[in-house]
Amino acid sequence: MTAGDRLRYLRFALVLAGLACLALYPLMVFWPSGWAWHVGHSDYPVMIVGIYATLGVFLILAARDPLANLSLIWFTVWSSVVHGGVMTIQAVTQPGQLGHLAGDVPALFIVAAALAILTPRAGLQRSP
Repeated sequence: MTAGDRLRYLRFALVLAGLACLALYPLMVFWPSGWAWHVGHSDYPVMIVGIYATLGVFLILAARDPLANLSLIWFTVWSSVVHGGVMTIQAVTQPGQLGHLAGDVPALFIVAAALAILTPRAGLQRSP
């Protein structure tokens, strides 16, 4: 894969990841066993949706110039790995949470893997 192809795929992956972040609220409503971690009233959904909606917008904006947004991309990779790891442990240790192993948990690891694979490492210079 050429550097140009890799960058094109990265742009596409950033837009998809951003759209996935923006889709969090509908996923929580329509597939709660795989995406919502609360039962009954909770302030959690609004908080997490706000955070991920913001991240989603910035990932979509980063697709314009990924090389200028490497810290955002790597933050997304590593925070997704950590978040997915924590949620994996919670899903297997808390009754009734196994549905997350088919929903938000793999989504976080897929986003992290795709962005990590496609993001250029140090040594690739930006064109002036």
